[in-house]
Amino acid sequence: MRIPTLLLPMTLLLAACTTTTAADNTPSTTQLRLATYNTSLYSDDAGGLIRELQGDSAHARKIAAVLQQTRPDLVLLNEFDFDDAHRAADLFQQRYLEVAQPGGGEPLHYAYRYLAPVNTGVPSGLDLDNNGTVGGKGRERGNDAWGYGLHPGQYGMLVLSRFPIDEKAVRSFQLLRWSTLPGALRPVDPSTGKPFWPDAVWSQLRLSSKSHWDVPVNTPLGTVHVLASHPTPPVFDGKEKRNAARNHDELRLWKDYLDGGDKPWLCDDQGRCGGLAADARFVIVGDLNNDPVDGDGRHDAILELLEHPRVLRYPTPTSKGAEEAGLAYAEKGITRRGAPQHATGDFGPRSGTMRLDYVLPSTGLSYIGSGVFWPANESPEAKIADGSDHHLVWVDVR
Repeated sequence: MRIPTLLLPMTLLLAACTTTTAADNTPSTTQLRLATYNTSLYSDDAGGLIRELQGDSAHARKIAAVLQQTRPDLVLLNEFDFDDAHRAADLFQQRYLEVAQPGGGEPLHYAYRYLAPVNTGVPSGLDLDNNGTVGGKGRERGNDAWGYGLHPGQYGMLVLSRFPIDEKAVRSFQLLRWSTLPGALRPVDPSTGKPFWPDAVWSQLRLSSKSHWDVPVNTPLGTVHVLASHPTPPVFDGKEKRNAARNHDELRLWKDYLDGGDKPWLCDDQGRCGGLAADARFVIVGDLNNDPVDGDGRHDAILELLEHPRVLRYPTPTSKGAEEAGLAYAEKGITRRGAPQHATGDFGPRSGTMRLDYVLPSTGLSYIGSGVFWPANESPEAKIADGSDHHLVWVDVR
């Protein structure tokens, strides 16, 4: 069923009514709310997010308020800086999620979480932008990291769950070499017709700009594999379009993961090879940085995921706020081919609104409803919806 946008706040409250508590005080539910949210909780300085969260961060309070309003059972947070001690995750949970926020709802506690190192900001020791030097300052240093970032862990990922995570079965593909992907789109310098990177560099490059995770969660509906990632934006490169090629292949990795068959090249960081079991239930979540029809991405990659036979078909999530923003841009001459109400973020006058954030459940789960937390401008909830240029996307399944 499609949920009317004007009823969104009431719908979010009613969803909580499906949750009960078992005799052993563990949560149980007849349905799951799955979500993704690019929170923009990052800093250009190492430890910067920790310092922000130790204070009184208006930004973090808005992000927490949105989560308290929507109350997902499983949620991926993109652009949440990683630190080895997990201090930022602790602070966000204790000082923001577990405290009722203005415009939010009741305090929200997640008993389980998963976070791990990512490639962003990790020095590669290679000249990845082909400017003749390795490292440097500012953007030059970031360009020569395995994934663009100014310090290790910038733009990290955080999975929050109400239900137990099988950490021993988690698979990460942080170290997978790009060149091992069959048919990898190796960037070519159009001025020379030669590969952008020499063989010695290409053979070492990692595919994932952050990481790709398979996080199995033991839910009341059975094990659900949270397939989490945040591919690089298909921009900020040159005529060789190396970021567009990488975004495409980061998305293709999930397609290959779902396809089945013998894949001896598809080995995780623990040395286990092969894709996802054919009978496994999953949800693909993340800021995938690729709109189906608009923007600079190679759209075939996202369309292959949306149309994959193992991915559940359901109505595209919508919001009144996205529709208003898209129509406002259209009045200024910035038009898009995609339906304005399908957008998940507002990326300024150069890019307009686009659909970049996805929650894609598997077949074997039944669709109940979905939405994007992007309230209408006149709505009271709009005051907490501007903590990021992206908006939370949720899907309810049973």
